[in-house]
Amino acid sequence: MITLSKKRKEDAARRASTGSMPTPPFALDNIKRVSIRDKLLVKEVPEMNVNMPSSCSVQYEDVNKLHSFQLIITPEEGYWRGGRFIFSIYVPEEYNIVPPTVNCHTRIWHPNISEDGKICLSLLREHSVDGTGWAPTRRMKDVIWGLSFLFTDLLNFDDPLNIEAAEHYQRNRSDFEAKVRHYVERYAKR
Repeated sequence: MITLSKKRKEDAARRASTGSMPTPPFALDNIKRVSIRDKLLVKEVPEMNVNMPSSCSVQYEDVNKLHSFQLIITPEEGYWRGGRFIFSIYVPEEYNIVPPTVNCHTRIWHPNISEDGKICLSLLREHSVDGTGWAPTRRMKDVIWGLSFLFTDLLNFDDPLNIEAAEHYQRNRSDFEAKVRHYVERYAKR
């Protein structure tokens, strides 16, 4: 078994035999370690790009910072078809223990997205009552697909974030759709 003290003795013996001086502690401060988050993202991003829904695309402000990017969703069907919805995704240093932070930057009339951009998606919750919340086994492709499904399959009118939109849908579906189309035309036109 290798221990830290054994490793230090071996390093000291090697330096003594080569005549090199030990690295001063302050020099180690300039060496940046690659975080677990960044190592995971280097593996996950190519997989995410290959498995992305056709209605989604990703843009990086800085390709060297895989932990911060924009997701653009352009639904091809459903109430929000023809719109262009921009989400910012930030992957925290504690990833994959904690989920990414997601915000919608396009104003939208949706039961699971508030008008100020908050998202209600159990996948993005650390603790979810239904057991479908975040787990370390989740990947970024799961987040992308989950957000994409908010525009087709995962509409939650029973436990909504935007209660007014959900009640609007239950009260008058055609009026709900008219308001959604108005928001798409005004705020999300491609």
